[in-house]
Amino acid sequence: MSELPKTFDPAEIEQRWYAHWESNGLFRPERPGAQPWTIVNPPPNVTGSLHIGHALDNTLQDILVRHARLKGMDARWVVGMDHAGIATQMVVERQLNARQQKRTDFTREEFIAKVWEWKAESGGAITGQLRRLGCSMDWSDERFTMDEGFSKAVLKVFVDLYNQKLIYRDKRLVNWDPGLGTAISDLEVETREVAGKFWHLRYPLADGSGFIHVATTRPETMLADMAVAVHPTDERYTALVGKQVRLPITGRLIPIVADEHADPELGSGAVKITPGHDFNDFEVGRRAGIEARDMLNMLDAKAAICQTSDGLIPAELIGLDRFDAREQVVARLKDEGFLVPWTDKDGNEHDAEPRKIQTPFGDRSGVVIEPWLTDQWYVDAATLAKPAIEAVRSGATKVVPKSWEKTYFNWMENIQPWCVSRQLWWGHRIPAWFAEDGSVYVAESEAEAQAQAGEGVALTQDEDVLDTWFSSALWPFATLGWPENDDPTLGGRYPNDVLISGFDILFFWDARMMMQGLHFMKEVPFKTLYLHGLVRAADGAKMSKSKGNVVDPLGLIDQYGADALRFFMAAMESQGRDVKMDEKRVEGYRNFATKLWNAARFAQSNGIRASEQVEPPVATLAVNKWIIAETVSAVQAMDLAFADHRFDGAANTIYQFTWSRFCDWYLELIKPVLQTEGAEGAEETRHVAGWVLDQILVMLHPFMPFITEELWSKMGDRPDTPIITAKWPMADARALDPEAAQEIDWLIRLVSELRAARTELNVPPGARLALHVRDAHADTLERLTRQNAALSRLARVDRADGDSPAGGALQIVVDEATYVLPLEGVIDLDAERARLTKAIAAAEKERDSLNARLSNPAFAEKAKPEAVEKARADHAEKSAEAARLSAALGRLG
Repeated sequence: MSELPKTFDPAEIEQRWYAHWESNGLFRPERPGAQPWTIVNPPPNVTGSLHIGHALDNTLQDILVRHARLKGMDARWVVGMDHAGIATQMVVERQLNARQQKRTDFTREEFIAKVWEWKAESGGAITGQLRRLGCSMDWSDERFTMDEGFSKAVLKVFVDLYNQKLIYRDKRLVNWDPGLGTAISDLEVETREVAGKFWHLRYPLADGSGFIHVATTRPETMLADMAVAVHPTDERYTALVGKQVRLPITGRLIPIVADEHADPELGSGAVKITPGHDFNDFEVGRRAGIEARDMLNMLDAKAAICQTSDGLIPAELIGLDRFDAREQVVARLKDEGFLVPWTDKDGNEHDAEPRKIQTPFGDRSGVVIEPWLTDQWYVDAATLAKPAIEAVRSGATKVVPKSWEKTYFNWMENIQPWCVSRQLWWGHRIPAWFAEDGSVYVAESEAEAQAQAGEGVALTQDEDVLDTWFSSALWPFATLGWPENDDPTLGGRYPNDVLISGFDILFFWDARMMMQGLHFMKEVPFKTLYLHGLVRAADGAKMSKSKGNVVDPLGLIDQYGADALRFFMAAMESQGRDVKMDEKRVEGYRNFATKLWNAARFAQSNGIRASEQVEPPVATLAVNKWIIAETVSAVQAMDLAFADHRFDGAANTIYQFTWSRFCDWYLELIKPVLQTEGAEGAEETRHVAGWVLDQILVMLHPFMPFITEELWSKMGDRPDTPIITAKWPMADARALDPEAAQEIDWLIRLVSELRAARTELNVPPGARLALHVRDAHADTLERLTRQNAALSRLARVDRADGDSPAGGALQIVVDEATYVLPLEGVIDLDAERARLTKAIAAAEKERDSLNARLSNPAFAEKAKPEAVEKARADHAEKSAEAARLSAALGRLG
């Protein structure tokens, strides 16, 4: 046993123990024959840094993997990074720009070589940050979505899906980022509310009989309009359906069509349709019989105006940026009399109506996204989704919380084709080669493609790369050796046991892993899918750099230690709810670690050391029987919480047991036994206390790995059994002793009531009071005799015989007995009654005022939700305070 320093220093402990664990292979110890247990880490971007969401996600994973390791399983946490196509290419391009160079100054191969150089020198900083958090990952087999083995899996999946007609090339609308020059996923689109305008236009009917009014937030898109839609039941336009409109500026003739997309209640009820530049209009156009290949495109890759296939856009608009073109189009519409002015409440006319517009931006480029019609590669997601839907319905994959199943089904049952091509250089290049006649040959290598095409056919490989979500969808099985490993269970590690994921990537990653895993492995990728919430600011707002409310987890680790941050994340992770960041609570859990440290120092100073047995020691003293039973109950509660993935329940169980039961009560109750020479039961108590402390350290280890490993090593000499590979406690019900548990629980309740009453009545802490007992049963009197020393020391009372003297006295009731403590000469009874009466009146006044506010419907309707919640909490607090003070006054008689 090594003596613990007086001060708990998390930083020194964390660095030392993580290096020890990793260098000794303790994250994946040799366990031949043990049950495999596997979890894969959502691969962070190679460009990424640890943010607070990562801290939550990885803490929860590490808790599960450390728990599985303690349960004796062959636990493996697969770790790796995502190549992050767009983000990584942007980082390297910025470096080039800083040297007055650009990507196109180099060949594709030269640029990719520079990306690999950057990765070797600067990529993967997040792996060191994950180590600081304490993540016990299998670093010995770290993967990368662009490594050789994984890349082979990606190519095989693409080729197989193509040959199975589940991947195809098509012309459809995509989210186009003009700043990056590539299609992007919905996840990479950030919708912001901006100050925009609503222009009202009138389109002339081709026969000259009148006009039809439409409105738009993007007037420049009228250059590619192909129809005007009205609702089939809108009687105002019934006679116009089938007629034509002659567009201003271009002179293009377009039809008026009936479609339910048009809402008769909005504006004029007529909607301009630009199928090549709006997702809803694209569907309207298809329903109207317009093929995608015939839809007009008026923008190039940089969102500048280009000529449409019918050649009707005026030459002076060609080449203009979309927003410059907007000004020109509006000016021409106004000059030609096709712009309908908007009149404000004061009667003043304006070209447009000011509106708040929800506008899509590229989350990396910061430019407005354009729906753009282009040729891309698509996955037939609807076909792949069917088995994934059934897998959740059948329970093959359990979704936790279950409430997310509805969202999952809704998206999967209405899933759209998945665009998997990106116009980048960095990434998995699409294994498709084109001949000059447009024929396409898809193969895992150029040689195979050439063999398909035949000798002498010139082939050019597709310039595009695959969406990073396409490759990461293979993560649960491609990281484990597929396709080289043809074992359908991949050594017992597929399906993975559980996946921890933020709900925000349920569709982008989790659902796609379900689809690809079931298709290629014929089995679900994970048995349980646990979806956690977001980490929000203390006021519930979403964290963002623009709001200045982003919290740096590394800063919190520097200040409070990784254990405190981890415990906060676990304790606050309640299924179906977001986590509100609260630095004071992180500080509180650092204090919890300090309390445990001091408890271990107390143990050392009183001859308590590590236990040499797994099963509970034999106990004869009631207090020892009680703490053993409490320990077993804590283990049972922890086991249930882990089984249900109740991280908050498990964390709060071990917190309450450690702080309240062990530190506050057990250590206090055993002090006389330990500190009195020759006291009966002293050695038994030391054995029991050492055993209980060991169980606490093991149960707490998944949450607070660093301090528990340090205390475990210092409490006894056990170099061959670090806590990371120790044995999880057994919940042995044979150790329960109901009679002893009842007696100590009674003692704790009695002491707690006496202490609370003394505090409420301002009894001086050092004053000793006489304790008279009325109406006590025989077994209670026996308990009072047995626990007399504890009562005297903990509640500062002395047992007195006979009835209590007349006069003011403190009275409490515990079970059947009444306990009376005379207060004459101890406090000024009249002054105390006056103080309590005044305090009661003040509390009741505030309570009633808050009740009146909450009862007012106007307050509940108009006040902010957080204001209503605070009023409710304040009302509950004042109600409890009034009741508590009234009880105190009643005790004075």
